[in-house]
Amino acid sequence: MFKVKRLYMLLGVAMLMVACSKTEEKPKTIAQQLADRLQTLQQKGYMMGHQDDSFYGITWEYQADSSDVKNVCGDYPAVMGFDLGGIEVGDAKNLDSVPFTRMHDEIIAHHERGGIITISWHPRNPLTGGTAWDVADTTVVASVLPGGSEFEKFQTWMKRVGDFLLTLKTKDGQLVPVIFRPWHENNGSWFWWGQKLCTDNEFHGLWCLLQDELNSRGLTNLLWSYSPNLDGGWTEERFLARYPGNERVTLIGEDAYQWGTEEEFKTALTADLTFLSDFAQKNGKLLAMTECGLKNMPDSTWWTRVLKPIMDNYPICYFHLWRNYKEEYFGPAPSLPCAADFKKLYEAENTLFLKDIVSE
Repeated sequence: MFKVKRLYMLLGVAMLMVACSKTEEKPKTIAQQLADRLQTLQQKGYMMGHQDDSFYGITWEYQADSSDVKNVCGDYPAVMGFDLGGIEVGDAKNLDSVPFTRMHDEIIAHHERGGIITISWHPRNPLTGGTAWDVADTTVVASVLPGGSEFEKFQTWMKRVGDFLLTLKTKDGQLVPVIFRPWHENNGSWFWWGQKLCTDNEFHGLWCLLQDELNSRGLTNLLWSYSPNLDGGWTEERFLARYPGNERVTLIGEDAYQWGTEEEFKTALTADLTFLSDFAQKNGKLLAMTECGLKNMPDSTWWTRVLKPIMDNYPICYFHLWRNYKEEYFGPAPSLPCAADFKKLYEAENTLFLKDIVSE
């Protein structure tokens, strides 16, 4: 009897060890932890974001502790956006004249405040030397892929991006979590990686080339966002044509500006968010409005009358307004007629600013 009991006990221990080994999980990467945080925050509402928020505004530049958003409502955006355009060629400042040293410091500062970082990259045209908007040549993407004339140059460019991202560390040496958003608005044709500038296969190759390079550098802090432009007529077939694949994307975004009439914008955005929210849910992805706004805000009630009612209907985790800069601005400022309406947006229970997310 003793031997039988001992046999059962040993079998039980063995089964327990097998069960434990099956349930034992690898520690989550920094990017996976960020995804969990975004998912948790999305249950409370959607975060407000702003590009270059703490660098300059409509009437000021590089003042300590300043922000047009903060100067309107008393709080920083939950999400701050930064762009690496220019770093690929060794410039000291990005395409919007922001020094990379200052960008580095502000990214870390906003992370330490409890905020969330998103980074885009508008690299110059590697074939012509022009800007990211130089679309005269339709062979640019092909030129940077393996076997292309600019492949070696682009390897250097990607290395410089990785070098900068690897410097974004906290005091204890941990990499800062980043929503990384390359090759955005690819369904338009105003960037050299756009719809009419490369084939679907070439675009996939470009995406994988950059992602594989940065992954090989140990940048497990990057949460990858795929962010086409406002379309108004997405079908699954059209959307999937350039989609990099579920294994390569964590957040699906859309850049949605009102360039035409209010009704055109509302119709297109409603159609797109309906499609994208369904796609994101079916594929286990986060959803965001990765850029949005109305240039120079001619409508003082646009925030709460046009934008917010649409966003309220969808499970987005944040909306990101583009930068405020002198004659071209997309966010609020104390001197603008839209400031009072933006305060109403701030006061809504489901809009999240920095103070609303610091404990999450």
